[in-house]
Amino acid sequence: MFTQAVKTDNKVLIENKSKFILAHSSSGHKHALKEILSDPNLAPRLADTKASGEVKALDDFYQMLQNDPDRAFYGIRHVEHASEQQAIETLLITDELFRANDVSTRKRYVSLVDDVKDNGGEVKIFSSLHVSGEQLGQLTGVAATLRFPIPAPDDEDSSSDDNN
Repeated sequence: MFTQAVKTDNKVLIENKSKFILAHSSSGHKHALKEILSDPNLAPRLADTKASGEVKALDDFYQMLQNDPDRAFYGIRHVEHASEQQAIETLLITDELFRANDVSTRKRYVSLVDDVKDNGGEVKIFSSLHVSGEQLGQLTGVAATLRFPIPAPDDEDSSSDDNN
């Protein structure tokens, strides 16, 4: 590829040669991206990429959910409750929700993101085209790791609220 770039005088490709990484994966499908992004040998070279940060944030959320479930919430009702308590350390949200076509839905999620940022939390917007974004989408599309444990809100009507 680089030989062809030199022949055709493709300056953009030649200038960005150092950004290319040759890596092995078990398949050529997009799910293999998660395998590559979590490879410890590639981690130092991928540390500053957005996709790597998303995978790490999602892995941290799953670890928290497994080890300390009172500090890991998902679903809009639970996450909004945590935001009201100013407990969110990291908010994970899919771009589909953050950029929803329905104005009231979009305002709800934009307000949530603004609240988390105002309270010193970190916000990660996941691409729905990436494997980690698909995984988050299967988990309601919004999740949060918390600074401190808080009790979950009452679960009455939670199934209807989580879908909004």
